[in-house]
Amino acid sequence: MNERFEEGLKYIQLFEGNKQAGFIEFTDAAFSSRVVYADNYLVIHCLWVSETGKGYGTQLINRCLQDARNNAKQGVIVVTNPDTSWTPGKDIFLKNGFQLADTAPFQFELLVYQFEQSSSLPFFPADWDERISKFDDLTIMRSFQCPYVDIAAENIITAANKLGIPFKIIDFKHREELMELSPTPYGVFSVIYKKKLISFHRLTVHSAVKRLKGIM
Repeated sequence: MNERFEEGLKYIQLFEGNKQAGFIEFTDAAFSSRVVYADNYLVIHCLWVSETGKGYGTQLINRCLQDARNNAKQGVIVVTNPDTSWTPGKDIFLKNGFQLADTAPFQFELLVYQFEQSSSLPFFPADWDERISKFDDLTIMRSFQCPYVDIAAENIITAANKLGIPFKIIDFKHREELMELSPTPYGVFSVIYKKKLISFHRLTVHSAVKRLKGIM
């Protein structure tokens, strides 16, 4: 994470009294772990609030938008998915002026806030099926943007060992690798086995065993 901060990652906390009420994490698209073409945009990685209905989410989003304006960015984007809390929910962004720009398999959506309307919008790659089809062996792909990646990988490794399945790990060292290989727009973590996506977020060992057995 320290390396990410050196690249410009920002982690902004919101407090009510002495209690954390929310946080937002964002960075320049050039250093983001999201697989999206978005030159000169900021990318929101995470957004969390302790309570809804108090305007915390809007305050944090506005903080990101202001940072983007201050740095002459074209706008801000966020990748959402309803199947996991590892990506933000989309409703708060739609309420704050973001618009749908693109979609990808497994219910991924790309939302964008542009400061000046343009016909040229950020977009996802289009070769997701081809990416997944390259991997037959159990393969874990990860980038170290999220502190939960280690335990997510360990749960898959434990499940693989229980089932006697050999595995390999690909650690993304550069954004170029991530943009070329990641099987989903969420480039932090993914697992593929026999040309099928097993997961793009943390599974329990039990859930991982069940999914792997279903494909063996």
